Amino acid sequence: MTGVLRPAGILVTALSAVAGLAACGGASPASSAASNPPVARPAAGSVGVSPQPGTPDASPSTQISFLGGPGTTVTGVHVVGSSSGAHSGSLRAYSTGSGESFLPSHPFHAGEKVTVHAQAGGTSVSTSFTIARQAAVSQKEFPITPGDAKAVQHYSSAPTLTPSTVRITTPAKAGATPGDLFLAPYQGEGSPGPMIADQKGNLVWFKPLPPGVEATNFQVDQYEGKPVLTWWQGRIIQVGFGEGEDVIYDNSYRRVATVRAGNGYHADLHEIRITPQGTAWIDVFDPIRMSLSGVHGPADGVLSDSVVQEIDIKTGLVMWEWHALGHIPLADSNNPVPNSYPWDYAHLNSADPGAANDVMVSVRNTWTLYDIDIRTGAIVWRLGGSHSSFKLGAGTRFYWQHDAEFQPGGLISVFDNGSDPPKEKQSRGLLLRPDPSSHTVNLVKQFINPAKTLLAESQGNALSLPAGNWLLGYGRLPNFTEFDASGRVLLDGTLGTNVQNFKTFLSPWEGRPTITPSVLARSAGAGAISLAVSWNGATEVASWRVLGGATASTLAPVATAPKAGFQTTITAHTAGPYVAAQALDGSGAVLGTSATVKG
Repeated sequence: MTGVLRPAGILVTALSAVAGLAACGGASPASSAASNPPVARPAAGSVGVSPQPGTPDASPSTQISFLGGPGTTVTGVHVVGSSSGAHSGSLRAYSTGSGESFLPSHPFHAGEKVTVHAQAGGTSVSTSFTIARQAAVSQKEFPITPGDAKAVQHYSSAPTLTPSTVRITTPAKAGATPGDLFLAPYQGEGSPGPMIADQKGNLVWFKPLPPGVEATNFQVDQYEGKPVLTWWQGRIIQVGFGEGEDVIYDNSYRRVATVRAGNGYHADLHEIRITPQGTAWIDVFDPIRMSLSGVHGPADGVLSDSVVQEIDIKTGLVMWEWHALGHIPLADSNNPVPNSYPWDYAHLNSADPGAANDVMVSVRNTWTLYDIDIRTGAIVWRLGGSHSSFKLGAGTRFYWQHDAEFQPGGLISVFDNGSDPPKEKQSRGLLLRPDPSSHTVNLVKQFINPAKTLLAESQGNALSLPAGNWLLGYGRLPNFTEFDASGRVLLDGTLGTNVQNFKTFLSPWEGRPTITPSVLARSAGAGAISLAVSWNGATEVASWRVLGGATASTLAPVATAPKAGFQTTITAHTAGPYVAAQALDGSGAVLGTSATVKG
């Protein structure tokens, strides 16, 4: 995010790892896995230690992470800071049984070198790293960009729910993927927060967030074998990143877990990815003080480093950490050194663990995807940018991209923003085929909206859907489009003017809220009462039944009506004056009953 609001963004589904393709790592066959594969771990006796050797800017509050295979234990930890001396501490095991973290009893000193020796996984391991001189940056938030005040939803039965409208410009055609849309609108008009809408644009569920708090990355995932909702929420600050936390909610919209960045950091808005092992991949932006004279910047400059962490959800421990600084040269950045803001030289915006003990990250400001060896932290291969390990075939070059993901069959998908500044006429969803033997990459497919010129300065995703369909979300722009495998538009829609939505997802969802339905009743003249009824998040309601009576304890059915969007208005011919509403499923069973009110 440089200058304009651009929480970077995303792209598709993760499945197979292309490992060892680059000249820097030696060629090896591409590997593929099924959807949501188990994340590979270092074999027994092979342990990845982080902060990794040579890390130039570890946090003063860092723990020492020892990530190995099943049953990995750690003993004999010896930690010494060059100025702070020997550090005592405690060992805490990961809930996955794949290692432990050493938590020093007191912080390290800025600028000092730290050495670590231990026994882990049956072998001697070590690392050495330097502690960052962290920088304080402005906490000023991005100003709200005005939009269309009419493009805001309002409901008399739920007056606190005021998100952006969802306008469907091309209704779902035959072959469109069934499910609901998962959006997290912010900027423009309307309240920010995670929002579910059906494919007609009707609201299903919305959670308004407090002033100054916004959400991104709202999607359906799996945690402990159950479908859950996950998203990032926090503050988006004007220097170009987010400070917040990631949350996990069940299908009754109750928080079941919170994922916070470790080592003294705050979770950034770009990535939250849960693994079947109960871990979460997240990202962090860390402003540090360092000389930028080598890239024609100030000697006392401030740089925002990009950091990836794998967090053990149950314990909150950092299992693995990787810094762009020390691995990606400053000179590779395509983002000019600014005069005042911290320099966002890398801007990592996605991390997708593969099946070969690797993780692929997208780094926007170098126009490059990097595959990283989890054990060593070394870059195995690069795709794109100025030092690509692959020769780029026609149509495969991308710029300012977001959220690369592994796909079945050794393919890779990426959202090519093509801007900012503009390098292309349209943003695209790309499906690429890297060839490990020839070190070439070819274009399999690209998806471009044929009816609109959509060039997203930032954010965006291309989500792989069943039957070969793809959904593009345009991030900085309020648009989203579903394509079939041939590129034909199956569904198209937009949020309100100037509304941003970091990623767009589409998925089946069944929500069973614990709250009761909401009802507002008013007199509709002699012998009639008008009711507005809704139930935020309930997905199985087919119709509403109105109960009425002279007292709150003598209610009886007086009217029924089919559900009509988020809020249904019903006129019941009853003297009342007491009424309530019952939500019914398709078979007529009662799902929930509102409070009794007086009309």
